[in-house]
Amino acid sequence: MQVMVDLCVVPLGVGVSVSPQVAACQRVIQASGLNYRMHAYGTNIEGPWDEVMAVVKRCHEVVHEMGAPRITSTLRVGTRIDRAQSMDDKVASVEALLKE
Repeated sequence: MQVMVDLCVVPLGVGVSVSPQVAACQRVIQASGLNYRMHAYGTNIEGPWDEVMAVVKRCHEVVHEMGAPRITSTLRVGTRIDRAQSMDDKVASVEALLKE
């Protein structure tokens, strides 16, 4: 099953700036080969369910390995079985309406 997620990983107990942990998580996502798009408060990732969830798990593992004693993540998950639809398709649909 294909899935599209919006992932926001927030390490706790590492100080005010979490940029190093976010960068480490982005490296995990990039290395996965999955289609993704980082934004100001998280990352959209799309692909096969098990592969995407493995990336979410690995992000947690890597951030814990960096010394974060706690992590809280927000994960929004969407699936669609009536037709194929990518992140780009969803954005293009709205952009087309904005041009009208």
